[in-house]
Amino acid sequence: MGARKKESNYGPSNNRNLGKSQLGGVIFGATNLTINECLSKQLFGLPKEHLEYVEKISPGLPLFLFNYTDKKLHGIFEAASHGQKDIDPYAWTIEGKQRTPFPAQVQVRLQSARQPLTETQFKPAIADNYYNRVHFWFELDHSQTNRLLSLFSSQPVAASLFTTNFPFLPKKVETGLKEKKLCMSFSGNTVNSNTLDERLGTVVKDEKEQVCMKLKELALNRKIINPPPTAREDEAARVKLYPHSATREDETARKNVEPPSAAHEDDMTVGTSTSSMEDPIIAQLSEKVDYLMAFITEQNYKIEYLEKRVIFLEQNLAPQNEIQCLKDPSMPGPSEESHAINGITSANESDLGNSPDINLDSCDDLIFLVGGYDGMSWFSSLDAYSPSNNCIKSLKPMNTARCYAPVSVLNGELYVFGGGTRGVWYDTVESYDPIVNEWTSRPALNAKKGSLAGATLNGKIYAVGGGSDDIFYSAVEMLDLDIGAWIPSRSMLHKRFSLAAAELNGAIYAVGGYDGTSYLKSAERFDPREHSWTTIESMNTMRGCPCLVVLNEKLYVVGGFDGNEMVPTVEIYDPRRGSWMIGEPMKYPRGFSAAAVVKESIYVFGGLKSGDEINHTVECYKEGQGWENVDAKAAGRRCFFSAVGLSS
Repeated sequence: MGARKKESNYGPSNNRNLGKSQLGGVIFGATNLTINECLSKQLFGLPKEHLEYVEKISPGLPLFLFNYTDKKLHGIFEAASHGQKDIDPYAWTIEGKQRTPFPAQVQVRLQSARQPLTETQFKPAIADNYYNRVHFWFELDHSQTNRLLSLFSSQPVAASLFTTNFPFLPKKVETGLKEKKLCMSFSGNTVNSNTLDERLGTVVKDEKEQVCMKLKELALNRKIINPPPTAREDEAARVKLYPHSATREDETARKNVEPPSAAHEDDMTVGTSTSSMEDPIIAQLSEKVDYLMAFITEQNYKIEYLEKRVIFLEQNLAPQNEIQCLKDPSMPGPSEESHAINGITSANESDLGNSPDINLDSCDDLIFLVGGYDGMSWFSSLDAYSPSNNCIKSLKPMNTARCYAPVSVLNGELYVFGGGTRGVWYDTVESYDPIVNEWTSRPALNAKKGSLAGATLNGKIYAVGGGSDDIFYSAVEMLDLDIGAWIPSRSMLHKRFSLAAAELNGAIYAVGGYDGTSYLKSAERFDPREHSWTTIESMNTMRGCPCLVVLNEKLYVVGGFDGNEMVPTVEIYDPRRGSWMIGEPMKYPRGFSAAAVVKESIYVFGGLKSGDEINHTVECYKEGQGWENVDAKAAGRRCFFSAVGLSS
């Protein structure tokens, strides 16, 4: 069924004729009859008239799906392939026996599952695309796309009402967290999540069955009291609603009951059977029941968890006078037992600057050092270092030795992800809670990778770049704790292995690295409001394995490998000026080192000097004072590790 050719400022009604560089996103169409196939096949399609601009779609381009039946826009998707003709020549047909009516196709993946937008919500964002009161062009420019992305970012995360349609989501997300396996340890007692699942699942199943039975009864009564309209009555009603669409082509389409056109609402076919009148109502109500049951299940999980955590805190945390002591260093310090409870052990007091007289719980300038390698051993260690006391304390180690892994802070916990040892790369993720001195396994990355970078932005952790073996990534993943999974985000403009990244003023910056061919001096910025990476001015030096930190609203890139040797040089980027300037160099060359900022000072630890020579020194930088050596015993000899600072 062809689209009407209505002339306008944009040309024919089926497209705006945007160039590839102007195309910021695309809306595809579906109805209740075709949307499940769109989602299950991860495939969107439009009639052949739209192939001209669908072929301009490149991987990563934002996509949206408009359901004509309920007038809602679903997202956020992104292209997983180039747009092309007939990826599936038999999609959206009856038993695959006909050629698809929607050959302009693209493979898709879910970027972020959000509650759909109503037409009232999204129409102002694309108002220029409406060529009449109810129809709009599907091509979006960059400004329109950004407005839609902003609207979706303010929407709640979609629960099972939406995500059950996405078989390519992680199973625990797809089932609305009903199958989430928790194994929580409190006061030495383990709560087995299987038991909890069984008990909650039985309640939810019984409630759902009762509701569904009631729905069926209501539907049956409705059929008896109000018999479904005949085909003629149904057609009369449709013509009344859409008088302009009663055509010979529609008549033929209704007989064949073909899938509706995703391009224009007046191409849609309305089914005339009893089931097509009743089933959508029951299906929609059943979906809402699924959503409510999943919501109840998730809330029960949260309540169980919070109850157990309260018991744990009451039974295990230090007495009130000791907690007060942590707030007031002038009071007598807590006992060694309470040190262990609050995350500080008394191990290795004679090494690495440990001092039994220093209570790190009262320190407001802690730097956590995670994992690493000393030339002989791979570390699973976690150490807390206080520069003001020049004291380091060993905390509970990670569940596995880990190098080449970034560390980020979210909700007061340290997250360590990816990395590896001995040439074996990980996709595993674990977080450390300093309150209870415990590590917890978290959702795994979507790929095994090391030498990646990490940053926290708007309550999400971003895993940026990295690689494994001979694979180098431009890909970016985002940890969304509401969903409980890492979600693909917009990829960088360049592949970057052994890069550095940091967040500054609501944007993520990625610098340097190795792209598989050469070391990079380029840098780029991700702004979530624009949902895109943008090239910024390049550094003066190529840098692989550098450190990147933020001090006084400026980025400091420190050390790294320039393709020939480890360098001590420093460059500073001021986003207000949009340019790099040369900073005072460190006293020693460093690559694969770790850096953190506390109390308006940059601390750089260890790293490689050259070849396999490990640097055992620590340097501190303050604006106006330059670099100074810090007592070497503060951190010991290590490389391939990470650091993060916590200060008040």
